[in-house]
Amino acid sequence: MSGQVCVGAIAGAYGVQGEVRLKSFTAEPEAVASYGPLVTEDGARRFEVTPLGRVKNALRVRLSGVRTKEEADALRGTRLYVPRARLPDLPEDEFYHADLIGLDVLDTGGAALGRVKAVQDHGAGALLEVIVPGARQTVLLPFTRAAVPTVDLAAGRIVADPPEGLFE
Repeated sequence: MSGQVCVGAIAGAYGVQGEVRLKSFTAEPEAVASYGPLVTEDGARRFEVTPLGRVKNALRVRLSGVRTKEEADALRGTRLYVPRARLPDLPEDEFYHADLIGLDVLDTGGAALGRVKAVQDHGAGALLEVIVPGARQTVLLPFTRAAVPTVDLAAGRIVADPPEGLFE
């Protein structure tokens, strides 16, 4: 889905009146409703989102067109997207995860280290999951100013100064 950014995923039904638990991937969870209609990955369905409150690790929301618990249950696991252009501009040195995925990773001397597969954040700081050519496992590169001094979205690359031994 070129140009689309995943902003949430449906975690399941909430109650019996068609409400769902929505895992929001936005900085402020309720902001997911402000980006306009959300679409499924295949683009087949569009939903207006009405936040109703927070529940454990998710939002309780009403999705347009979903009226029953069975309809809500059928949507479990569905990822919801918006066009990249609808997201607000970020300050310098802040990036959307979707913009980092797929970037080439080079060391400070210009040698290729790999390509960003995903951005992980488990609470202690972001990590770039890097696919290294010829390696069996990915490498987790700390996404800090020291380890990643340059992100050049226009050139499609990241310059990294990884901790010694990380890419060996």
